[in-house]
Amino acid sequence: MAIITLTTDFGQKDHSTGAIKGAIYSELDQVNIVDISHSISPFNTCEAAYIIQNAYSSFPKGTIHLIGIDSDLSPENKHIAVKLDDHYFICANNGIMSMICSDITADKIVEINIHNKVETSFPVLDIFVKVACHIARGGTLEVIGKVINTIKPIKNLNPFVNDEQNQIIGNIIYIDNYGNVVTNIKRKFFENIQKGRAYEVSARNHKFKTILNKYSDILSYDSEDSIRNAEGKAMAVFNSSKYLEIAVYKSNNSTVGSATTLMGLKTQDTVTVNFLKP
Repeated sequence: MAIITLTTDFGQKDHSTGAIKGAIYSELDQVNIVDISHSISPFNTCEAAYIIQNAYSSFPKGTIHLIGIDSDLSPENKHIAVKLDDHYFICANNGIMSMICSDITADKIVEINIHNKVETSFPVLDIFVKVACHIARGGTLEVIGKVINTIKPIKNLNPFVNDEQNQIIGNIIYIDNYGNVVTNIKRKFFENIQKGRAYEVSARNHKFKTILNKYSDILSYDSEDSIRNAEGKAMAVFNSSKYLEIAVYKSNNSTVGSATTLMGLKTQDTVTVNFLKP
């Protein structure tokens, strides 16, 4: 049975998500539809890319991922279907796929060209659903589009490294449900530049000399539980997706605060890593 995932910025109030599911069920008798997220910040392609990159590989091979972010068709915002890592992705060519394609080369990319056959003012419902159902029936990408070789990149996808190789300048690309901020600095990239050197991570006026491997590493288990008082402490950590994250332990915006509220960090802000001389 085919699996089709949905990732959009439609939210939960409007009819859009329900209409998309209804259209899929109208075309396919047997299909599983899975919501990844409908709470992407409006038109935030970088946020969508981060979520898709870290969610898609948990699904079985052959899964079809429908991504409805900034999908209005225009000469500068065409629609694409991508086969990558034995998964299929349907979205606008607005940079969303560039984060995944930076790690894994796409097997095939087509620019969707069935628009003259389908009247639409809601392309995710009318075009993306048609393409997803075509793939679910075993159809090939060439039938619904022309093969292309490149896709648009996302601005600030990759961190900057200076010529002396002693500084990384990254950007915040995602803020999670807890207010923790995720940078575009991956652990492998960090370690390739670090080469064992000591370092200092700077985010606004906060500095960290250690990057933790998990949130609970901030606790001192040598101390009694009643006097640890780690809640609300800031940290740098490599998160479960192996990205450098600035976080607050057990953050809660209504009580102890978060990296966004306590440090004033927001998307596109810079986070700098300075490597120290041996």
